[in-house]
Amino acid sequence: MAQLQRVAIAPHQFFDQRVVLTAEQQHYLARVLRLRGGDRFIAMDGRGGGWLAELAQSLSEAVVVERLMQKAKVELPLAIVLLVALPKGNGMDEVVRQVTELGVSQILPVMGDRTLLNPSSQKLERWRRIAQEASEQSERQVVPEVASPLSFQQALKTWNSTHASCYLCTARSNSPPILV
Repeated sequence: MAQLQRVAIAPHQFFDQRVVLTAEQQHYLARVLRLRGGDRFIAMDGRGGGWLAELAQSLSEAVVVERLMQKAKVELPLAIVLLVALPKGNGMDEVVRQVTELGVSQILPVMGDRTLLNPSSQKLERWRRIAQEASEQSERQVVPEVASPLSFQQALKTWNSTHASCYLCTARSNSPPILV
């Protein structure tokens, strides 16, 4: 049996035993993956749930065939939250992609004193879409949350004090990481 494709589905798209697909998802399944009515794929909810779904003939929806039992947990045993200063240009796109593939559960973009980028709401949506696509590609069960950019002080205030450890790292080679 061939490897089934994974598609992240928002919770509001599930109705009973049906999944209503967005125009973008329809295009992806029909044109990019070249699936037809009756073909199957895995619908992921981004929170660890997965369903075997069969594409309807109309291509506008899919029918849930069965809930998949997860044989192996692919998520890390602890939640990793990344606070990252916004890099210049489109560098954040690559940061989001790579840390999603590595297993980070939440990404908090931080506006530093020397940050040049002032991200728009479109950039934030782009980063969330990149996180979703990277989760699908790397077969993760959970799509990491990409928060709105914050100042460093705001990020530290919103940091949940219940986390066991906090590492502060810098790109300077002469500065060791600090365990807080």
